[in-house]
Amino acid sequence: ARAVLAQANNIRTYAANQRRESQGQLVLATTHTQARFVLPPAIARIKQAYPQVSVHLQHAAESQALDLLSAGDADIAIISTAGDAPQAGIAVPLYRWRRLVLVQRGHPLDRANGERPKLEDLVGLPLISYESSTRPESSLQRAFAGAGLEATIALTALDADLIKTYVRTGMGVGLLAEMAVNANDVDLRAWPAPVEVRECIAWAVLPRERVLRDYALELVHVLAPQIDRRDLRRQHVD
Repeated sequence: ARAVLAQANNIRTYAANQRRESQGQLVLATTHTQARFVLPPAIARIKQAYPQVSVHLQHAAESQALDLLSAGDADIAIISTAGDAPQAGIAVPLYRWRRLVLVQRGHPLDRANGERPKLEDLVGLPLISYESSTRPESSLQRAFAGAGLEATIALTALDADLIKTYVRTGMGVGLLAEMAVNANDVDLRAWPAPVEVRECIAWAVLPRERVLRDYALELVHVLAPQIDRRDLRRQHVD
């Protein structure tokens, strides 16, 4: 019965796309960092092109976002990994990003010679990072373990703004996405994370067996204009 209902929904969606209907809703499961610092201009573009489409953001960690997608509670999951592509759907690479080391002005790292901190410089310092950083398989933990070192995680959060807030209290050294730090953060000092901490890739993960409305695929194209619309549609339909 579920399979029949899913196919019926796909037929309705395909028909709506063929008729170029512009009404509907778009549910995005994504992290706070993507929702706060990356998605606003892309969603604004979609709303301009499809003003009758309502967009709903479901904030979640990476694994929870993929669960929402698999359960049919989200149309697209927008997440990041430092390793292999997500396997929960059709993973479309959007862009690469790196993490930054962030401290208060006047912190001992800030008073150093100004060079990019090494992994050894972070040993013993209280680190403030994302919730996923506590997992042994996280890229941060793998970076320290690969060098025979141990990270001291003082505080974790899902929210990059919270990481900055607690860095400002003097609680520790932040490790967060580069897009979360901007010119307004004049009271903070940032460097690229040590080379051992791998770059991340942001992905748009699409459902494998569910046809999406045109405006959903258009959002992916806005986020990754280097991807040809025809290739994106062909990969999704196949």
